[in-house]
Amino acid sequence: MLTSVRSLTAATLLVGTALAATPALAQDAEEKASPITVTGSTTLVTDYRFRGVGLSGGDIAIQGGLTLNTTPGFYVGTWASSLEDSPVYGEVELDIFGGWTGEVTDGLAADVGVTYYAYPSKDAGAGPSDVWEFYGKLKPTLGPVGLTFGLYYSPDQDSLGGGDNLYLSADAGVGIPQTPISFSAHVGYTDGFLTLTDNGKAWDWSVGASATVLGGLSLGLSYVGVEGSKINGSIDGVTDDTVVASLGYAF
Repeated sequence: MLTSVRSLTAATLLVGTALAATPALAQDAEEKASPITVTGSTTLVTDYRFRGVGLSGGDIAIQGGLTLNTTPGFYVGTWASSLEDSPVYGEVELDIFGGWTGEVTDGLAADVGVTYYAYPSKDAGAGPSDVWEFYGKLKPTLGPVGLTFGLYYSPDQDSLGGGDNLYLSADAGVGIPQTPISFSAHVGYTDGFLTLTDNGKAWDWSVGASATVLGGLSLGLSYVGVEGSKINGSIDGVTDDTVVASLGYAF
């Protein structure tokens, strides 16, 4: 690399100087016009809660993902998290997803797609654990408040014990103007195999706050709850109410 720099001609240096003097706005416009972008995140959480249920046994989990986005709104990506080691799920969850998102009309966006939940480190003799799930979301914006209404459906498959699973959710988020602080609230309802209740139905909820500092670095704190088993009551690290703290970086 040093050799090629040292061998630059005077004409090349002049061209390079002219390019360097090009306004930054031209570069920004080129980046915005790119039909493909890649976004990602990495996060450290004190407890991995999925729809209220603890999947890391109340312990710290490391999570991260990458998404390839296109201008028409189509996207594909992957996301992973460490788990509490178990024969059925192993030590790692790996999600692969794809779909489309975009604005339907002013103030209303939509998101539809499919996710494949995989558990590559599970015990081979534990039976099937991977799950396919289809989803659809509507995202209206009401002033400073962003809302998301979601429907998630897993059809009958071997990993669900011969049944299906339906999940409905509602989320709200609002940021405090002129500050990096935002608040969020969530409520969800599960009907099907993926609950720990005796009747296969469960509610989960959470409220939280987050703050973005130092660019893409964010700090979060939330209170999470879910209905536990009617027979055994709440299970520590799984269905007990808990406070989850997070430290993440998005790019």
